[in-house]
Amino acid sequence: MTGTLDFSFSDLIAGYIRKVDFPEVFDSQGFIDLETSDGRTFTVKVTYACYAELVRNLGEGFQVTPGLKETLSVGRFIHAYGVFYPEANGLKFEAKHILLFGRDATKLRFEEPDWWVRQIQQLLNFYLEKQFKVDEGATIDFKNFRTDLSSEGDKQDGVQNLDTVSRLIYGFATAYMMTGDERALEAATKGTEYMQRHFRHRDSSEGITYWYSQLDIQSDGSVRKYMGSTAGGDEGGNAIPCYEQIYALAGPTQTYRLTGTKDILVDIKDTISFLNRYYKDHGPYGGYYSHIDPVTFDAKAESLGVNKAKKNWNSVGDHAPAYLINLYLATEKQEYSDFLENTFDTICEYFPDYGYSPFMNEKFYDDWTHDLSWGIHQARCVVGHNLKVAWNLTRMQSLKPKESYKKFAHQIADAIPAAGCDNQRGGWYDMMERTRKEGEEFNRLVWHDRKAWWQQEQGILAYYIMAGVYNDNDDYLRFAREGSGFYNGWFLDYEQGGIYFNVLANGQPYALGSERGKGSHSMAGYHSFELCFLAAVYTNLLVNRHPMDFFFSPEPGVWEDNILRVSPDLLPAGSVELSEVWINGQNYENFNREKLYVTLPESDKTLKVRVRITPAGLRFDADLLSFEGGIAKFALEGELTTSSLRYLQEEVEKLSNVKGLVLDMTNLKAIADTGWNYLLFTKQRAGVDFTVKLTNLSEAVKKSLLEAELDEEFTLG
Repeated sequence: MTGTLDFSFSDLIAGYIRKVDFPEVFDSQGFIDLETSDGRTFTVKVTYACYAELVRNLGEGFQVTPGLKETLSVGRFIHAYGVFYPEANGLKFEAKHILLFGRDATKLRFEEPDWWVRQIQQLLNFYLEKQFKVDEGATIDFKNFRTDLSSEGDKQDGVQNLDTVSRLIYGFATAYMMTGDERALEAATKGTEYMQRHFRHRDSSEGITYWYSQLDIQSDGSVRKYMGSTAGGDEGGNAIPCYEQIYALAGPTQTYRLTGTKDILVDIKDTISFLNRYYKDHGPYGGYYSHIDPVTFDAKAESLGVNKAKKNWNSVGDHAPAYLINLYLATEKQEYSDFLENTFDTICEYFPDYGYSPFMNEKFYDDWTHDLSWGIHQARCVVGHNLKVAWNLTRMQSLKPKESYKKFAHQIADAIPAAGCDNQRGGWYDMMERTRKEGEEFNRLVWHDRKAWWQQEQGILAYYIMAGVYNDNDDYLRFAREGSGFYNGWFLDYEQGGIYFNVLANGQPYALGSERGKGSHSMAGYHSFELCFLAAVYTNLLVNRHPMDFFFSPEPGVWEDNILRVSPDLLPAGSVELSEVWINGQNYENFNREKLYVTLPESDKTLKVRVRITPAGLRFDADLLSFEGGIAKFALEGELTTSSLRYLQEEVEKLSNVKGLVLDMTNLKAIADTGWNYLLFTKQRAGVDFTVKLTNLSEAVKKSLLEAELDEEFTLG
């Protein structure tokens, strides 16, 4: 055993092209110097067996790329998959597959304004079909839902887990908010009603609600209910985990944001009462216990074994992302703001552990001393939990700014890339040893170097929101984009649909055991849908400054003072505004631009509300009203200036085979010469049959048109 590398192996390099050469060398299309995220450089030979593709979204076919000589430009970020050869004069790498993230070096496909909207639509289609067979004409009936799905989406048994059902409902509700697809709303409302009928235990006399952990649908159609969780064996079973009761609220709360259904709010409030009565530590230490006995609801019962009087990240922190932030967004009640503040104050006080480890501590005894012997966790960390804390602390900073929130989020964001990120290939690892032992130069992985889909979500959201909110470290946006590239490049299952649970370190799918499937106790339509929603919000509204539309379906008379709150997330004060509202397809003017709420009209029917959230200061928008027969009709709003012209260009360029434009200028206040030049040049390039029709011009816009001497060039209507 020499300890030297003396065999070839395939692997992935993610990096930035720093140098390009095209020498006359056997089997070479060229050589590139590729610099990884942490500054190491590899010389990559691009063989004639190498092919390149453009990253594609779910539902898209193979994306053709330009020729490699045009593609391999300095500064471009790529993934190169190939073979390492250890030879006498060093380790050599030959690329066989190159993944590009845009048609040029400056535009990333996964930051296109509608990238995540299209992805969530495909996820919605996948789960509607696999769970309910909607493509075959079946109705959405949650008695047919199953937790465990194979990699192809086939159902495995009769199990329905509480938190998995709720998480899928969250996904459906979120898909409706992004797409307006009525099937998603139907699935969210029917799923919530199913939970209420079959999983809910409501004790009206005590004012509490709790939820059964699991239903088993027997072969004869009968149902067996479970009080205690079956997850985790001795480490999680025979108890009611706090996280299951927390995640029971994820789907109903997101559905409540859409509809305002009063009975859902009763369940939310009564479940919080249950959590506060039995899980909350009312003694001097505070926080929430991780488990309670399923009979006595005692968090200190001997029957709990290793879970007796314990606290952890899930029981303390998961309230915020699972339901509490969304509940606050829907109501803006002070009691939920206070709950959030207490949650994050607790995290900032007890979770940091930087004198000992680059990772926070997340397992505790009753008095907040560190539990370093619990089950499989031991003295280890979950990388995604660290990133999740950074993400949620930054969300909270927008609601109630505190130096402690900012400091801890930055500590995590600065420490994790070196400790828990794969800087060679991209992506975030799973579980790590919290400290290095003597003689170790690398942080040790616990069981494997695979990467789970949900941990990629945490990294993408953490760094995008920190880039958008703080904008004080260029590396944060780089980490966000590198993580999004890895996720979109390797986790999307183009053949069967949906998202892979795990991939190997090099991005190839891992397809063994419970990690093979598209549904399990761990996986449902939650993290992948949540990622689509919030990645779109952060990239569009905070980073790239694009408007976004959101959809709601409020029932009549349910919202206090008829006020529908439509903020998509906790965002910095003054960073966005509500620019347009449509109710039942018609423009509606009674809304508060700065406070992001709509005062709904009196109605005895459910309303269909579409709102447009716009980055503050963005005074132009182009809304595609229709695209029929090659004619694209847009409504223009605001001021079409040199800096805002790109928004119109991007909307037009997204369409194929455009034969003409109809521009409704009712709400267009002004247009710069560059706007007229763009329209004229677009018409010129498209040919003599291309038409541009302008309607409803204001006096100021008409004057500008006449001064440009283009009134005879365009059709006025």
